[in-house]
Amino acid sequence: MNLSDVVTVLEQIAPPALAEDFDIGRIGLTLDLENDIQKIAVSLDPTKYVLKRAEEIGADLLVTHHTLIFHPLNMIRKPLADILKIAMDNNISLYSMHTNFDKAENGINDALARRIGLSNIIETDVGRIGTITPCSADVFVNHIAKSLSTHVQFTGRKEEISKVMVFGGSGFKDEYLAVAKKHGADAYVSAELKHDIIRSWEDMLLVDATHYATENPGMQDLCSQLEERLRLDVEFIDHNPFIKVL
Repeated sequence: MNLSDVVTVLEQIAPPALAEDFDIGRIGLTLDLENDIQKIAVSLDPTKYVLKRAEEIGADLLVTHHTLIFHPLNMIRKPLADILKIAMDNNISLYSMHTNFDKAENGINDALARRIGLSNIIETDVGRIGTITPCSADVFVNHIAKSLSTHVQFTGRKEEISKVMVFGGSGFKDEYLAVAKKHGADAYVSAELKHDIIRSWEDMLLVDATHYATENPGMQDLCSQLEERLRLDVEFIDHNPFIKVL
């Protein structure tokens, strides 16, 4: 299949117009080798390990959430050169779908909401909100850790949780939490919790379930979407950073 035909489908799944302003020009094909695509690899990050694994499985295209190059460059250092060399030596094109896939139907946030078992899900521009069977904060936090197979940090004074907002990745921002508050959310699940947010939003349960674990389900679920639409072989490559906690 022509690479351009695959890109058309990727843009149907996550239209570039959905991206935040800072992502414009930074999503889509980041390495266009104009190659024929028979096998696709999918992962969260375009790390050296992921590229080596993509080489091993014979992938022609690697689709990731995070882009390999975000800021303009005037020098390519060895770590980046090593990754690009693997891709170019093995004819692997690179494609990233970032904030456009966060917002897209069946994207990062929908997958996260499904993974933790939310019901009655509604879409907002910055996340998803749904309900769960009412439970204590401790029970809810343990459920998040088990559902996403990750450690968590949490804070807040809510004792019973029944409405939840999720935002995959770095979502602990005042403007996003204000949306959760407006919709009456008891808990907010995202990543990269900061001190000022902890102090400002004490009346909501804040659960930091790591950047990787809150976004990874969306990329895993993308594989089945691509297989169904393209009828190609698609394989997910997991590269968990395995953050240690004492």
